Amino acid sequence: MTAPLILLVACVTVFVMGMAFLATDVFNRRRGVRSLDRRIDRLASNISTDDAGFGDEQNDGFDLMPPEEQGNFISSLFPEVPSFARYVEQADIPYKAPQIIGASCGLAAAGFFAPTLLRMSYAAAMGGALAVILGVVPFLYVWWKRRSRLKKFEGQLGEALELVARALRAGHSLASGMHVVQEEMPLPISKEFGRVYEEQNLGIPIELALRNLAERIPNLDLKFFVTAVVIQRQTGGDLAEILDKIGYLIRERFKIMGMVQALTGEGRLSGVVLIALPFALLLMMMQISPGYVDDLWLHPLGRKMSIGAIVLMILGAWWINKIVNIKI
Repeated sequence: MTAPLILLVACVTVFVMGMAFLATDVFNRRRGVRSLDRRIDRLASNISTDDAGFGDEQNDGFDLMPPEEQGNFISSLFPEVPSFARYVEQADIPYKAPQIIGASCGLAAAGFFAPTLLRMSYAAAMGGALAVILGVVPFLYVWWKRRSRLKKFEGQLGEALELVARALRAGHSLASGMHVVQEEMPLPISKEFGRVYEEQNLGIPIELALRNLAERIPNLDLKFFVTAVVIQRQTGGDLAEILDKIGYLIRERFKIMGMVQALTGEGRLSGVVLIALPFALLLMMMQISPGYVDDLWLHPLGRKMSIGAIVLMILGAWWINKIVNIKI
């Protein structure tokens, strides 16, 4: 068994498993909040802005979320997938969507032609595998940065709401409370709340600025906050008390999430070990006795068994991910 063929098989396997995990993670996160999002959407769409002095012509702009649009069959399959430009914006990286796409195309081209230029064996197969793997790297970078930023924002939101509540009790306005968060808290929440503050300073009503915030940051707790602010500004009430309750809810949910992470740590580690063990064993056997595993690639039955093993490993990784990812 030649080294380029081994590298090709390993690269394709890692790529397929990574894509399966990425797709499963995104699908689970979106499905978990879809039902509650729709309830919030219906509630926000019924809120009237007449009491705040806004006319009917502007009323559509202050709904927390726009009503669902009728689309084609493809859009119905992926109703909540954001545009790639918004996806890059949520990652808060110093690059634009066209730059990411251009980098992906450049890396894919480099990976495709490199084996041919280096005169490697199986140049076509190696080039195709490297093109796919290198072409996906920029998109994985955007996904990782976006996930890290949203997770950090989620962890800061409870403290930010309590800070806004204390500012309201001290006699400040809601906009001033946003400015306090901008001045006192670290990124990324300071940047997002500061953007709301700047938008209302430029004349945009705070309801619309908050709706823009909810669109930029796909966080369920943030939607609770925006909905509470919109309702309070129409019907009245103690906004500081509402924010305290939302902050308390966020803290308690994080406590439960920490307990779940601790209890499922063994299962997650077992999944990593079970996925990595066959590859580690294969590499060890190739070093100890190279002819022992040649039948897996040279014999037709061995190739079928290898493909079946890879498929079963992907299904096992997906199933373990389903077990240890408990939605709260």
